[in-house]
Amino acid sequence: MNVKTIRMLSMAFVVTFIAVCIIIFPQDVLEASRKGVEMWSQSVLPALLPFFIIAELLIAFGVVSFIGVLLEPLMRPLFRVPGCGGFVWAMGFASGFPSGAKFTVRLREAGKLTREEAERLVSFTNSSSPLFIFGAISVGFFHDPTLGLLLAFAHYASNTTVGILMRFYKHSAPPSPPASASFSIGAALRALKREQENDKRPLGKKLGDALTTSIHTLLMVGGFIVLFSVLYRIMHVTGLIHFVALIPAYALHSLQFAQELAFPWVSGFFEITVGSKLTSDLEHTSLLEKAIVVSFILGFSGFSVQAQVASLLADSDLRFKPFFIARWLHGCLAALFTYLAWEPFYKKLLQEPTFNGNSLPTMTTWWDVVEKWLSTYGSFFTIAALLLYVYTIHRFTLSKRNET
Repeated sequence: MNVKTIRMLSMAFVVTFIAVCIIIFPQDVLEASRKGVEMWSQSVLPALLPFFIIAELLIAFGVVSFIGVLLEPLMRPLFRVPGCGGFVWAMGFASGFPSGAKFTVRLREAGKLTREEAERLVSFTNSSSPLFIFGAISVGFFHDPTLGLLLAFAHYASNTTVGILMRFYKHSAPPSPPASASFSIGAALRALKREQENDKRPLGKKLGDALTTSIHTLLMVGGFIVLFSVLYRIMHVTGLIHFVALIPAYALHSLQFAQELAFPWVSGFFEITVGSKLTSDLEHTSLLEKAIVVSFILGFSGFSVQAQVASLLADSDLRFKPFFIARWLHGCLAALFTYLAWEPFYKKLLQEPTFNGNSLPTMTTWWDVVEKWLSTYGSFFTIAALLLYVYTIHRFTLSKRNET
């Protein structure tokens, strides 16, 4: 048998195994699905939907073209992507996964990026949001806001390094033409006006399209969150996760790390939150080792996020392989940066605390307020967004029928 046949049979076996496990462990699967839906409806959708809608409108009204002209002198020499890539970089930084992939595909569809530029851009614009690193990881899991500074530094510094290294990917491919011959406010305004003139859609159509595409993307994200929650629970109840953990246990032993980190590390390969929580719960492991593992987990992003990105890229001509390689590179660099910055950065912050006794409760209270708001109103926000989505689809269908 050739490699293609073996791969097809392996996929068929895996899917069949999952189906059998769903039948054998219905209660575990139901609980995992419920937790996945709860995470999506109360946290992911309320957090990402406003970013997605506003980003679509910024593209539609030419603001991205305006930003692209201004950022052209920075983005092309540094990352070998057009200036509009700076918008994707900023949105991915602010809103987290998988915003970078969504907006990269959107700009590729608009013809603002070549295939190779889009593959470079998507490799370093998908990152964890500061809210997740500081709120969920450092304060929620480790109860140490200062550690969030170290994790954030390692995460974003390594991600930027990945972008600089990826500029050599397909370096001989022809670049896209610059958005303007000159780089000034006037040229940026002309690019904004030209973009608005080319987009003939009325305001209502732009708003409807922005909402429809945003919720459609988030429904896909929610499906992957539920799917990988179920897959992780199946691997846990069947004991497969412990068998898979033997490989990283050997790698950790060779690095003289505590082998207790193997199980949380493997869990982080599937889901970032679970792996980070399990790592923080270890009692007899040094904080440095736990920080290094969590940095790798955040950089690698987990198969759940990677599947979301793969689904978004599948709607375009972009290849998933460069993104997958960049995730390994990001994880390894983040772990290395955490180790290198431990003594000069984190230890110094402990000796000269950035958060004193008065500011620590303030940050904790701030995160508690955000978490309480999402827990209280997240479900209502989700239901309202879905109803608005159904209404928009209904109106769009009626308008199509009237046109025909």
